[in-house]
Amino acid sequence: MLMDISSEMIHSLLPLFMVTTLGASALAVGLVEGLAESTALIVKVFSGTLSDYLGKRKGLAVFGYALGALSKPFFAIAPTVGIVLSARLLDRVGKGVRGAPRDALVADITPPHLRGAAFGLRQSIDTIGAFLGPLLAVGLMLLWANDFRAVFWVAVIPGLMAVVLLFVGLREPEHKQAEKRTNPIRRENLKRLSGSYWWVVGIGAVFTLARFSEAFLVLRAQQSGIPIALVPLVMVAMNVIYALSAYPFGKLSDRMSHRKLLAIGLAVLIASDLVLAASNHWGVVLAGVALWGLHMGMTQGLLATMVAHTAPADLRGTAYGFFNLVSGLAMLLASVVAGLLWDRLGASFTFYAGAMFCMVALVGLAKTVVRTDISS
Repeated sequence: MLMDISSEMIHSLLPLFMVTTLGASALAVGLVEGLAESTALIVKVFSGTLSDYLGKRKGLAVFGYALGALSKPFFAIAPTVGIVLSARLLDRVGKGVRGAPRDALVADITPPHLRGAAFGLRQSIDTIGAFLGPLLAVGLMLLWANDFRAVFWVAVIPGLMAVVLLFVGLREPEHKQAEKRTNPIRRENLKRLSGSYWWVVGIGAVFTLARFSEAFLVLRAQQSGIPIALVPLVMVAMNVIYALSAYPFGKLSDRMSHRKLLAIGLAVLIASDLVLAASNHWGVVLAGVALWGLHMGMTQGLLATMVAHTAPADLRGTAYGFFNLVSGLAMLLASVVAGLLWDRLGASFTFYAGAMFCMVALVGLAKTVVRTDISS
C-alpha cells in the first residue's frame, strides 16, 4: 500500500509533468511508458527464478522495494525527459525484482487453507494505495498551485516507509535447501510445472486479453461529458470497489471451487463490457466501471492463489515470474488491439470485442476440468 501510494502520486501526474514542464511530445510519453513496462515484465521472470535458486525471498523483495523508493527523488529533480526515462526504468526494475518473490513469500508464510484470503487482502491493500495516491496528488496540486516537483518529493516518504516496514517487520520462514542448487529454469525443473499450472497461466492470459488496459475506461469516461479534471475520479471509484471486494472474495475462494468463481468473474466482466458498450452516458459508464472493479476483486487474487496451489513450493518464484510475463504480454497485445478497434470501429465495438473474448474463455472453462482447489 505504501509503495503504491508513492508510485501513483507520481505516475498519475507524470504524463502532464513531461508535457507541460519538460516540453515532451505524446510520442515521448508513450515511449517512456512502453520501455518501462517492458523492462518490468522481463525482470519479473529472472527475479522469481533467482529467489527459487537462492531459497530466499525477503532480500530480493527488500532490494526491489528499495530500488523503487530510490527512483522517486529523480523524478523531482529531472531536468530532461532522459532523466525521467532513467528514473522510470529504475522504478520498473524495482517492481520487476520484487513482484514474483513477494507473491512467493506470501504463499510461503500463509497456511494453504488461508491463501485465498491472504492474496485477496494483499490485492485489497495494494489497491487502496492505487486510489489514495492519485487523490493525495490531486489535493497537493490544488494546495501548492500545480507544483509537480513538490508533490514528487512528498512521494519519497511513503516509498521509504515501505522499505523500512518490510525490512524490520517481516521474518522469512526457513526453507529446506537442497544440498545442490539447480537452475530453476532448466528443462527438468520446468517439467515439474504441471499442466494445471500452465492452464492457470493460459486462463490468466485469456482474462487479460478480455480485459485490456484500464486506460480505455478513462477514454470512455471522457466521452461521457465528465469534466476532464474529474475523469481520474472514475479510476478512483473502480479501485475503491476493487479494494473493498478483493478480500471478501479471497476468503470465499478458500471455501468454493476456483473454476466456479472464475466463471462468475467472467460473467461480471461480460456484463461490464456490455454496459460500457451500450452508452456513453456518465451514469452508464459509472455502472460499467463499478462492475469492472468487482470483476478485478473477484479474479486477481484468485489467480495468484491458483498459481500457489499448482506450482511446487521451491519453484513458486519462477511460477509467478512466468505467470506475470505471459499476462503482461497479453495486456500489451490486448491494449494494441483495443486501440485499433477504438480508432477504426469506435468505442462500443472495443467493449463488444472484450465481451466476445470473455465468452470464449467461459466456453473453455466449461470444457476443461483442472483441479486447482486446495481440497484436491
